[in-house]
Amino acid sequence: MAALQTGSGSRPAAGARFFCTAGRGLEPFLMREVRTRLAATQVEYISGKVFFTTCSDLNMLKKLKSAERLFLLIKKQFPLNVSSESKGKIFNEMQRLVNDDPESWLSAISIWKNLLELDAKKDKHSRRDANPLKRKVGENDITNPKKLKTEQMQELQESRECQLEKQMEAETVEHGGFLTSGEKPPEAFQNDVVKAAGTPDRKDLTFRVSCRCSGTLAKTFTAQEVGRVIGIALMKQYGWKADLRNPNLEIFIHLNDIYSVVGIPVFRVPLASRAYIKTAGLRSTIAWAMASLAEIKAGAFVLDPMCGLGTILLEAAKEWPNCHCPQRVLILLFLTFHLGKSLS
Repeated sequence: MAALQTGSGSRPAAGARFFCTAGRGLEPFLMREVRTRLAATQVEYISGKVFFTTCSDLNMLKKLKSAERLFLLIKKQFPLNVSSESKGKIFNEMQRLVNDDPESWLSAISIWKNLLELDAKKDKHSRRDANPLKRKVGENDITNPKKLKTEQMQELQESRECQLEKQMEAETVEHGGFLTSGEKPPEAFQNDVVKAAGTPDRKDLTFRVSCRCSGTLAKTFTAQEVGRVIGIALMKQYGWKADLRNPNLEIFIHLNDIYSVVGIPVFRVPLASRAYIKTAGLRSTIAWAMASLAEIKAGAFVLDPMCGLGTILLEAAKEWPNCHCPQRVLILLFLTFHLGKSLS
């Protein structure tokens, strides 16, 4: 994998290789979406995963609707040989995922860091443009001391309220199991982006390994055992430090009887976790796929009589803002009127 080069804009000049996890049966939707939304190339899939190459930035990648999670691909290869009865030989096979091709690891880390740096710079510029310049109090300015003190107290109070809001968000548990009290909300993850992007040396990186094992391998080893073997190999090979609580970097590994995949999660919060869906109902990715099948046009009415929590309507309204998505009462009135008219 070639190292990422940065251009003058906010997106990488060379394409990076990614993969997304998807619900069973949603792979065709995701393949079509990455081609349309990201202008992706080299799109291929295996069950539950779609691989693609794109030069889109993080803001565009966040817009994927049919994906569960997004990863930067480090390597994809044939499954490990677990026919040997010796655990030591199998452990050596696992360590080769790290030791055999160090260039792919270092290249992926460079791409990951550059993506985060580009996103941090863009976020910094947008914040600077959004905040109006504050008027400075000069020597010749006539300022009421009481008014100035009142304004300072208001700013202090707003700052305290903002901190309290952030603390409450961090302690809030969202439906669907995506955020727990130990994790950070999507807004707070930007701080992790800036922190990771500013890491001066690869040896200063902290990491943790998340493993998923299935098939024959899962009958012999637990995910914790595989993670321990991979973690030790990474520490020896690159000098990184393990940190299970708040790492700069997470390594994701999926081993089964069909393939071995290693990647880096691009976002801590899954793409399928929608900020605008407050109550969990139909899976957001499925709701978006169902809405996309309707081929909604601008100005169209989207009707869902048995809408339940309205997840399909929410996805349609968010993806196609020019359409009309009336609530259940309006839908029932609409259907009652037209049914009564047709019967008469």
